[in-house]
Amino acid sequence: MGGPLLKAEAIRAGYGPIEALKGLSLSVAPGEIVTLIGANGAGKSSTLLCISGIHPIRSGAIHFDGERIDKLPAHDIVKRGLVQVPEGRRIFPRLTVLENLQLGAYLRKDLDGIKNDFERVFALFPILAERRAQAGGTLSGGEQQMLAIGRAVMSKPRLLLMDEPSMGIAPVLTAKIFDTIRELNQQGLTILLVEQNAHLALQLAQRAYVLETGQIVLEGPAQELLADPRVRKSYLGEE
Repeated sequence: MGGPLLKAEAIRAGYGPIEALKGLSLSVAPGEIVTLIGANGAGKSSTLLCISGIHPIRSGAIHFDGERIDKLPAHDIVKRGLVQVPEGRRIFPRLTVLENLQLGAYLRKDLDGIKNDFERVFALFPILAERRAQAGGTLSGGEQQMLAIGRAVMSKPRLLLMDEPSMGIAPVLTAKIFDTIRELNQQGLTILLVEQNAHLALQLAQRAYVLETGQIVLEGPAQELLADPRVRKSYLGEE
């Protein structure tokens, strides 16, 4: 595979006097699904916000495809192919499904590629094709999550950061969304996944990191962590 596509080294970040990340390091190789699990407040979302350039780091370094990106503005990071699906979906509720998807392609100029990606999104999520003229805010939670993923796909990502894609979504739609994440990965997309449902995340991913109070405390193949007694007790609700 060569070197990692994403590498975060000893990053520290915080909010005022509160230090959210305390020297966190992780890497994601091309073609992987890597998941980051941990309790609420462990620093998972902060990690993604720092990687995508939305929240500044205080020290350390973040490299994407061999280039340091932690000093770049968020829109330049998106241009390089690192795109985030945010927690809570953050679609534009008054805009139509089609307009939300068009905004995902805002930085692109390749018209043929944009057209192909519209078809790709509608093939992944046929319900969005049916509701392309409908306001995004009138969709169900699961459909809004599909729209948020579709909008990210329209940005032509090489690495997709996903923050809690199952949050507030009915189980049947959660299964559809996780099937889509797997399909996108099989199509060549690299994914870093933060997910409250640790069991689902560990079943989906190839590798995993466990985050506690801003620090990585466990890492390894996802199947090994799925069987680890510490993970099973703390994150899977098993004794």
